[in-house]
Amino acid sequence: MMFKIYASIKKELLLLVNDRVGLALMFVMPLLLVFIITIIQDSVYKVVNENRIPLLVMNQDEGILGERLINVLTESGLFEIDSVAGKSEQVLKSELLARGKMIALYVPKSFSAGLESNAGDVSKILMKDLGLEYDSTESASVEIPALTFYNDPVLQENYTYSVMGVIQSYLSVIENSLMIDNMYAEMDLGARSESLKDKMIQNRVKINKVVATNNKSMAVPNSTQHNVPAWTIFAMFFMVVSLGSNIVKERVNGSFLRLKTMPTSFMLVMFSKMSVYVLVAILQVILTFSMGMWILPRLGLPELTLPTNLLAFGSVVFISSMAAVSYALMIGSIARTQEQANGFGAVSIIIFGAIGGILVPTFVMPSYMQLVSNFSPLHWCLEGFYILFLKGGSWQELKSVFLFLGIFILLCQLCTYFKLKIEKII
Repeated sequence: MMFKIYASIKKELLLLVNDRVGLALMFVMPLLLVFIITIIQDSVYKVVNENRIPLLVMNQDEGILGERLINVLTESGLFEIDSVAGKSEQVLKSELLARGKMIALYVPKSFSAGLESNAGDVSKILMKDLGLEYDSTESASVEIPALTFYNDPVLQENYTYSVMGVIQSYLSVIENSLMIDNMYAEMDLGARSESLKDKMIQNRVKINKVVATNNKSMAVPNSTQHNVPAWTIFAMFFMVVSLGSNIVKERVNGSFLRLKTMPTSFMLVMFSKMSVYVLVAILQVILTFSMGMWILPRLGLPELTLPTNLLAFGSVVFISSMAAVSYALMIGSIARTQEQANGFGAVSIIIFGAIGGILVPTFVMPSYMQLVSNFSPLHWCLEGFYILFLKGGSWQELKSVFLFLGIFILLCQLCTYFKLKIEKII
């Protein structure tokens, strides 16, 4: 019995070694995908997690409030201010495109005058409503000026509005401070109270940001933590090109029928195929994850951090491998030619990857597409890795992952069995 298993596994290994295209797809492709896409996405993750927002500023204000606004934005630590010299907004627009920046802010000449005039009008209205004495001399009002916010046309609209909201919040701090100064001046109270200033401006309701996780061990999301598992899963399922075409080849050239004449079980042959390709999938994980742990950090990219629950990690790797192999077996048993197996298998994996969150995160998809993504095996494989890597997940959270992938594996295996049974191969 052991000799039969040995001989069957040896045959599968020889077929695999001779399939150079399949080996390239299974081992070279995931390394290239992880390497290239991680480098491309790393700057995007840094903008979200680490980097300050580059902001071009042209300050034409004739007063002091324009400079105060720039100082407040700089001190916030959110912006990297780059001042532009010039006398027109057109110069700022040209500099924005020439320097390859994304956003720019133009402060007009009447910025200080407009804010001071508005603050004076507000304080007088308030004093009048309170029945207090104030200087009722009418002064020429200056219309509140509008800041001009330029953005590159390729910048996403939600990101643009987020940056504008941040600038608006700091502008409100200056406006409130100015109104308090005017009220004190109208009431002849001298210099304003610093304690009142702190209470009205700085002591606002704070929002504490906490990342949801079930334990204290959690990796900060970055380009490596996302791309290494995602494209490893994609490559695992792409073994359909190699395994599927091998099964079709053996069916077409009569190898399956010849195997029936030998003193062995056909199920042993299928078990050998599954064993070899599950091992291949595990080797893919080892190879790409090793790259994420040791090679990518040398290139200045984030290091891949393995989850603390290694048993759960191994279980997710194994069931993902079984799902990929089972799908490849089903495609190989259904396809009539190698071209059908290669074409349909490759295209279906790309579709599964697209709707499953490999190419585009599922949370940015429409609600109906998020529902459709639940039918992609790649989605559940990726969800298993996300639970382990990014959410500090437990066995309880992995239940749905194992349930769906278990059902998917069972369906693929049953389809393979009944298709070969109909063809009287088994």
